[in-house]
Amino acid sequence: MKLATRLTILLIVITMVVSLGVGWYAVTTSTDAAYQTLDSAINAVALSGKGNPNSALSSVYNAVQSGAYDFTLDVVYPSGPNTRINEGLIAPKSQPTLADVHASLSGVVEVPNLPGFRIRSLNIGGGDYLVIEASTKNIVDAGHRLILRVLFAALLAALAMVIVARLFMRRDLVTMEDLIEYASNVARGDAHDELPESRGSRDVRELHGALATMVASLHEKIEVEARHLETMQTFIGDASHELRTPLTVIKGYTELMSTQELDADQRARSLERMRREIVRMESLVSDLLLLAEIRELPQNVLDIVNLSEIVTSGVRDFRDDEPLRRVDELIEDGLLVRGRRDFAERIILNALGNITRHTPETAPVRVSLSREGDALELIIEDGGPGLPRYGIKPQRFMRFDPSRARSSGGSGLGMSIMADLSEVLGGTMVTSSSPLGGLRLTFQFPSPH
Repeated sequence: MKLATRLTILLIVITMVVSLGVGWYAVTTSTDAAYQTLDSAINAVALSGKGNPNSALSSVYNAVQSGAYDFTLDVVYPSGPNTRINEGLIAPKSQPTLADVHASLSGVVEVPNLPGFRIRSLNIGGGDYLVIEASTKNIVDAGHRLILRVLFAALLAALAMVIVARLFMRRDLVTMEDLIEYASNVARGDAHDELPESRGSRDVRELHGALATMVASLHEKIEVEARHLETMQTFIGDASHELRTPLTVIKGYTELMSTQELDADQRARSLERMRREIVRMESLVSDLLLLAEIRELPQNVLDIVNLSEIVTSGVRDFRDDEPLRRVDELIEDGLLVRGRRDFAERIILNALGNITRHTPETAPVRVSLSREGDALELIIEDGGPGLPRYGIKPQRFMRFDPSRARSSGGSGLGMSIMADLSEVLGGTMVTSSSPLGGLRLTFQFPSPH
């Protein structure tokens, strides 16, 4: 059952209960007042005959006639049949008894023997009694008519309440039904529908906002879980792909050393080869863990770091390690970037480390850092052999040049790490040909405001 239908039924029930409650009170009050008026008239007629029993009969009869009361007057004799001296428009079908007389001497009562009548008795002397009988049919009929009017008024009130409520709550109800349908779709797994527009009252808008926040949080958690799964699968695939070779080498040399007699030189060469493979495995695992950390890094933990200082420090260390190279630098002071300091340092370390491994030790190097509009531009270029292809995004374990094999120390992750770190810092990395003859790496980062 829809929300609008449930609310409509609820409004009808509440309105009917309230209206009938008020109507019942009105009917009861009106009926009680009518009975009190009738009892007052009966008592007034009876009072006219009190004091002198010998003239009570004529006094009561005269009071009924002069007041035009619709009363029936019966004389009850202890030893004989009753005598009716006045008959009202509505007369009782049975005669009052002495038991009825004694029950009504002190006041107006209703007796089972005379249903639909209220009676009052008085002594008229000689052991005889006069019974005044008044019909209650008009009061009962008036009460029934009033009850029907109350029921009709309650129905009209319920209908009016529903119409008014629907007019005022129409936007709320429509929005609520849309939100319920949207929440049902989300619960069924279809979480990509657009959230319905909020057109209702403040409470409905707050519900709309809470649902939007909940769905956004759900989407974020789903995306985080998907990234976690992708990261884990990628890490497992990368590790199993790249670690297989060094493990195979280490396993082979271990079996060789355990099954054959080797002289000292052969054993030393075998141990050295195993050591190099272990070192390379350590470097590879470290790079893989760094790539996983880059993908999982929350953006709200980034700080403001001095990129000029980091680049200057990296170039200075490179000069100390490569004294034969000509290194030109053009670095503006005080240029800041939003990110982590160790990530920025890793970009510089990887870029200059690639130059050390893949270019002649006398190849020139040029590093520049400057502001270009709202962005910072870092360019690192060398005079080495360069790459066979430029401008493509580096992929994991992708070696641009077949000559850059594992024996040279590369794992195929260095360029990919720099590209991912650049994205974490909000920037980009582009490869191109350098005027120096080799590779030119261009990094652009947004300047924090």
